[in-house]
Amino acid sequence: MSRRSGILEFAVLGLLRESPMHGYELRKRLNTSLGVFRAFSYGSLYPCLKTLVQQRWIAEEPGSAAEDPLAAPLSGRRAKIVYRLTADGKEHFEELLAQTGPDAWEDEHFGVRFAFFGQTSRDVRMRVLEGRRSRLEERLDKMRASLARTRERLDDYTLELQRHGMESVEREVRWLNELIESERAGRSGDTGGLPRHRGQTPPDPSDDTT
Repeated sequence: MSRRSGILEFAVLGLLRESPMHGYELRKRLNTSLGVFRAFSYGSLYPCLKTLVQQRWIAEEPGSAAEDPLAAPLSGRRAKIVYRLTADGKEHFEELLAQTGPDAWEDEHFGVRFAFFGQTSRDVRMRVLEGRRSRLEERLDKMRASLARTRERLDDYTLELQRHGMESVEREVRWLNELIESERAGRSGDTGGLPRHRGQTPPDPSDDTT
């Protein structure tokens, strides 16, 4: 399984844990709620859903006419399929939520993991946040070292682009520091939830130049 498909499966299971959905509803939530899937198509989603059904982590059920008015008898169209998380799927998703390895810290996967922090235990949230911060601090050190070596050879615009990338990483590190401080202070309960004044959206990793 590719890293991209693994992220997608995780996101689909997490969304279906909230409630059963049509494929169209899933695609809409992936596009609007999870930024990493902005350029996402149903053509990519269908193979994922098929795999999850085969694994018996989700089940297909016929939608009702009330849920899908376009599929009224006179239209000759069938009601859309509704996807529902199974008991095995819920158990599998909880196992995925508990994982805190390096994949959870990478740009794309971290954003998706963070979107489901409300379903994640506090000790796991802490490990993921600290891992992400450590990864970004390493990246920042490399960016600073690279800039110091090449500064004299860069034109003004390239130099500004490099600085912009560093500032983006520095901003996310500050954001992570605030989240970690909040978790350590116990202001976020085991079921998640941040104080209203805290930012709840991860800075976009596409802002940096690495």
